[in-house]
Amino acid sequence: MSSAPCDPLSSWFSFAELSVVLFQVCRKDLRSSLLCLKMATTQTPMLGILLLLCWAVTIQAKHTKYKDPNQPVDVRVRDLMKHMTLAEKIGQMTQIERQVASAQVLKDYFIGDVAFLVVGEVFLLVTPLLRDPDLVKRIGAATALEVRATGIPYTFAPCVAVCRDPRWGRCYESYSEDHKVVQEMTQIILGLQGDIPANYTKGFPYVAGKKNIAACAKHFVGDGGTQKGINSNNTIINLHGLLGIHMPPYYNSIAKGVSSVMVSYSSLNGIKMHANRHLITGFLKKKLGFKGFVISDYQGIDFITTPPDANYTYSVQTSINAGIDMVMVPFDYHGFISNLTTLVNAKVIPMSRINDAVRRILRVKFVMGLFENPLPDKSLVDELGKKEHRELAREAVRRSLVLLKNGKSGKKPLLPLPKKADKILVAGSHADNLGFQCGGWTIEWQGGSGRITAGTTILDAIRSTADPATSIVFSENPDADFVKSNNFSYAIVVVGEPPYAETAGDSLNLTIAEPGPSTIRAVCGPVKCAVVIISGRPVVIEPYVPLMDALVAAWLPGSEGQGVADALFGDFGFSGKLPRTWFKSVDQLPMNIGDRHYDPLFPFGFGLTTKPRPAV
Repeated sequence: MSSAPCDPLSSWFSFAELSVVLFQVCRKDLRSSLLCLKMATTQTPMLGILLLLCWAVTIQAKHTKYKDPNQPVDVRVRDLMKHMTLAEKIGQMTQIERQVASAQVLKDYFIGDVAFLVVGEVFLLVTPLLRDPDLVKRIGAATALEVRATGIPYTFAPCVAVCRDPRWGRCYESYSEDHKVVQEMTQIILGLQGDIPANYTKGFPYVAGKKNIAACAKHFVGDGGTQKGINSNNTIINLHGLLGIHMPPYYNSIAKGVSSVMVSYSSLNGIKMHANRHLITGFLKKKLGFKGFVISDYQGIDFITTPPDANYTYSVQTSINAGIDMVMVPFDYHGFISNLTTLVNAKVIPMSRINDAVRRILRVKFVMGLFENPLPDKSLVDELGKKEHRELAREAVRRSLVLLKNGKSGKKPLLPLPKKADKILVAGSHADNLGFQCGGWTIEWQGGSGRITAGTTILDAIRSTADPATSIVFSENPDADFVKSNNFSYAIVVVGEPPYAETAGDSLNLTIAEPGPSTIRAVCGPVKCAVVIISGRPVVIEPYVPLMDALVAAWLPGSEGQGVADALFGDFGFSGKLPRTWFKSVDQLPMNIGDRHYDPLFPFGFGLTTKPRPAV
C-alpha cells in the first residue's frame, strides 16, 4: 500500500501490521516486552500507546482465563488456583450451616459452600423403594427442576447404600438389599445431573445445565451393613464381601458422572470411614478414577475419635490426609479453619493435598456453571409444586405399592375394591395423617405428624375415589363392638411406623406401635378388610396376616396418597415387587436373598398383581 512500508506512520495498515508483529514478539516475557515498548515508544509514540494497551489486555486475559467459559474446565481450575491464597483454598474446603453464614463470615473466611441442613419441602415426598430405573430417572429430573427453582444447585442424594438389615434407621433411604437393584437405581443421577455425553471422560463430574443439580452418592462405604443395623456402627466384612455387595453402586455412580461422594459415619472392620485413606484415596480416587470431590458427613470428622471431638486437631489431620476434600463443619468453622491452617503451615498436611481438594471442588463448580450463573433463575419458580410433578409422584406411589395378600385361603380376592358400596370403614393411625405418610426427612429432620405440608392423605384419596353415594366412615381406633354394629361393606385399615430419621429410627424389634395391632384385630375379625402398612421397611406383621383379607406394603407414599387409592380401587393394577426380604421374626435378622437359611414371610421379589378394573 505504501512505498515505505517500514514507516509505521505511512498508513493505518502498516501501523496495525507492525503492532501485531511487535505484540506477538513482546508477549513472550516481561523483559522483552519492556524493551519492545521502549523501542516502539521512541520511534512512534502512538505505536507505544497501542502496544501498551495490547500488553495490558494480554496480561488481563491471562489473569482471567478462569472466567472464560470457552476454556476447558481444568484450564480454568488451574488458572484460578494460581491466584488463590491458602486462606481462600481452605475456605473452599469448608461447608457451614446457613444459620451462621452471614455476609461477613463468608467474606472473612472465604467460605466455599453453605449447606441447607434443615430439611425443606421438595415436590416429591415418596419412598425410594422403587425398581423402575426409567421412573426414578424422571423423578430425578423433576426433583432437579424444583431444587434449582429454590436457588440450590446441589443435593445430598442419592443414597446408594445396600441395606442388609431393616433394623437400620436409614433403611428406607436405600433402594434394596440387592446391590443389582441399587445399581439400576443410580439412573436417578442422570435425572438430577443430566445425561452424560457419549465421549465424556469417565470419572469426571458432569452437570448438564441450569436445570440440573450436582448429585452426591452416599455413604461411602458399607453403611448398610453395620452390625444389628445400628446406625454409624461397625461393618464387619471381608474384601470380597465389600466389593461384591456395598461397592458396586459406586461404580455405576462414577460412570454416570456423579459430582461428589459423601463418606459414611460408620466404621469398616473397626476403622472409621472418615479416616480410611486406603478406601477414600487409594480406591475411590485412584483405583476408580473419581475426579469429583469427597465430602464428609455432618460433623463427621468429629467422630473419628472416641469420645467424639476428643482431639479435634487429630481429626482434622486424619480426615484431610485420608482424602476428604470438603468438610461439613456446620457451626465451628473457625476451629476447623484454624486447625487446618496450622497443620498445613507445619507441613503435617502437605500443600499437595490441599490443592487436590480445591481442584476437585472447583472442577465441580465450573462444571455446574456457577461462575456464569451464580444466582437463582427466577424463570424456574413455576416448577415448584408443579401439577405434572405431583402426578409423577402419584405414579411413583402406585407403582411402588406391593400387594402381599389378596383374599383368604380359598376365597375370592378382595382387591380391587368396589367404589360403590353402602358403607366403608376407614380406620388406623395413618389413614389421615400426611406427616406419617411422608416419614422422616420431611420439612423437619425427624418428620412430623399431621398436615405438615401440602398433599393428599389416604383418607382424602378414598373419599375422592369412592362413589359419591357411598358412605365413608372414619374412625382412627374403633373397637370391635363399633365395627360389628355398623354393618360395613368392608374396611380399609392404614397403620404403620411413626416418622423417624437416622439413629432415631434404629429398632431391634421392628414392631408396629399401638394402637396399630389393636386396630387390625378389632376391624379385621368382624368385617372384610384390606390393611395398608405405612413403613420405611419390613416390620413385624406375621401374627396378623391370617386376620387380613388383603395386605399392601405402601412404604412411605409421601404427599400423594391418591396413588394408594388408585390401586386399591382398581383404576390401576398392582405391579410392585419387594425390593427387600420381608421376615417372619426379627430373630431371623439379618436375612437376605441368597442366605443359606432363607425362610422369609415374603421373599425378595415377591408381589401379587392385579389388572385395572375395566372402565364403565
